[in-house]
Amino acid sequence: MRWRRYLLGVAWIASALTGCALIHHNGTPYNEIAPEQINLANDIHLARDGWPAARWWTRYHDAQLDALVDQALAGAPTIVIARTRVAQAKSDVELITAGSSLQMVALASLDRTHVSANGFLGPFARNEPEAGLTGPWYTEGIVGLGASLDIDIWGKQRAEIAASLGVHNARLAETSAVELEMSADVAQLYYGIQTTYQLIDLLNQSHQIAVFAVQAHEARGTRGLEALTQLEEARSRQLAIERQIVAAQAQIKELRESLRALIGAGPDGLPAIEPVALPASQAALPAMLSYELLARRPDLQAMRWYVQASFDKIDAAKAAFYPSFDIKAFFGVNALHLADLFTHASQQINLIPGLSLPIFDGGRLNANLNGVREGSNLLIEQYNQAVLNAVRDVAQTGSRLQDLDEESALQKQRIGMAAFTRDSVEAYYQRGLTSQLAALEARQPVIAEQVALLTLNGQMLSQEIALTKALGGGYRAEPPVELKPR
Repeated sequence: MRWRRYLLGVAWIASALTGCALIHHNGTPYNEIAPEQINLANDIHLARDGWPAARWWTRYHDAQLDALVDQALAGAPTIVIARTRVAQAKSDVELITAGSSLQMVALASLDRTHVSANGFLGPFARNEPEAGLTGPWYTEGIVGLGASLDIDIWGKQRAEIAASLGVHNARLAETSAVELEMSADVAQLYYGIQTTYQLIDLLNQSHQIAVFAVQAHEARGTRGLEALTQLEEARSRQLAIERQIVAAQAQIKELRESLRALIGAGPDGLPAIEPVALPASQAALPAMLSYELLARRPDLQAMRWYVQASFDKIDAAKAAFYPSFDIKAFFGVNALHLADLFTHASQQINLIPGLSLPIFDGGRLNANLNGVREGSNLLIEQYNQAVLNAVRDVAQTGSRLQDLDEESALQKQRIGMAAFTRDSVEAYYQRGLTSQLAALEARQPVIAEQVALLTLNGQMLSQEIALTKALGGGYRAEPPVELKPR
């Protein structure tokens, strides 16, 4: 009889397993981007080769810039938001991990009950002390410890924990991406201010010449030596330069306010920015990108972690089709009369193994699996597009730097030609062969060419910072996340 019961139990479990819900909508995982698509065209290269270093902005040796970046990374609102998201993801990991561990609680309850004489416990409604019946009122007490444990045979809980860890790691990489974007934006705004400072200096030189020209033409016009139209033209040129100076000063104010808002400084929280010379270009571009770019870009690493987490969610969705096992236990005392609660005879022990098997669920599990799979495929395609966008950013920025370098070389030649003309006119003035006004006005073309070169240098510096950002700054994932679709 004992063996018969055992075989019947095994047969029942086997039939239950064969009758569980079946997977119908597993789907097919999409493929990761091919390695050959993660590279640059052969005609894009710079004079220097390499990847950005950690704290890349210190290579400019500018104490003002270092202080501004450090201030931004210390407590800018965007940084605080990113770090709060990391803390939230960490809490989610701890919550899911705790749910898979042994749960134990202390139990205590008091139940004052009136037993119905016509109910299932009708005999207990009688008051017959000799028979142990003291109804109809009873005061039941329960005190003890309860415990429960889910047995993760199919790895559902492990997959859920892995998915939450993937999200946490993605948030960490996103924080690095925010820090990179923050430092790059601070550097670009800072050098935008420095470029405008130098522009104002050149405009002031041009303005001094324009003022002298107005005075000279005014003196000649007063003596009747020339028409007043030349005086008005000189005044018009002076006003145009003054308008440029006012516009440049307004631009500095706008850049300062943008910088102040970026780093989260108060009205007096942004230090004074003193003019300094623009640094020489230090742009470098690696000869090969390939999968190295994936490890260097924090935003790509964040997306890879999200994709990896989606694979773990697929595993959890598959495991939901299989039986789940748990064990519940209770140890304590239970009595109908409080006076008997803490006696030896009132001790109670419960050990309850449990089995839950999905059989008919109306397609809920398959719909969940299909949704998780499609969500994973969507993340894979978003990741592939992000990789292509990253390669495009590097290629476009590197190509633009090449063009700006060539333009800068040509512009320096133009300055040399304009300077030759200026020097010739000044030599004539020194020999008394031309007027001082002509000698001064010969400087104007040189200043105009210097303004054009300054604009190119500012653009080169901005593109250099953008290239540093496109290459991931000083970030590097160790080891890179490996995508293994399931």
